[in-house]
Amino acid sequence: MRSLTILSALFVFLFFQAFTGNKNLIVTSGAFTNNGPIPVKYTCLGQEINPPLSITNIPPEAKSLAIIVDDPDAKVTVTKPIPGKTTKTKKGSHKKATKPPAMESVQVDSCFTHWVVWNIDVDGGNIPEGFRNPDEGLNGMKQPGYKGMCPPSGLHHYHFKVYALDTKLNISKTSSKAELEKVMQGHIISWGELVGVFDKLYK
Repeated sequence: MRSLTILSALFVFLFFQAFTGNKNLIVTSGAFTNNGPIPVKYTCLGQEINPPLSITNIPPEAKSLAIIVDDPDAKVTVTKPIPGKTTKTKKGSHKKATKPPAMESVQVDSCFTHWVVWNIDVDGGNIPEGFRNPDEGLNGMKQPGYKGMCPPSGLHHYHFKVYALDTKLNISKTSSKAELEKVMQGHIISWGELVGVFDKLYK
């Protein structure tokens, strides 16, 4: 029984690795350190261009790189009914008419996408600032290309995730982060990330 459990765990681990790859890529930037502040130049308060990135330890079998930049601290406001139903009785009637439920606005977690780009050449592993690539998808504003950091309030963390793939991708330039993640499944050899932070008070 114990052997079966170990084999099952090993199978799950290998299956997961086959789809997500190893976290072996080293991602750095000359503009900021890991978990350090992102310069205003790369945000909505500046030139709103991507910061330079350096990717090392790329596997020799990699055919292309893909990048996703997102903000897991982002929130959106949604309107939803307040739990509980209220009713009122019409005059001269024994029937009860259902009163529309009261609504409230609440904030929920929403990972905002700042950049979706794929089919980047693996040679060199250097992404210059203001990088333009033929294959870029839609950011969280439904616009192509890079969208600078612009948190409404507080300190936000921005994840620059780089993936080394065993193939080049043939997907639409209107692809979203979710669509890119889906098509990358089973093709990720290795990946890595760099995290930067930004607060509008930094200006």
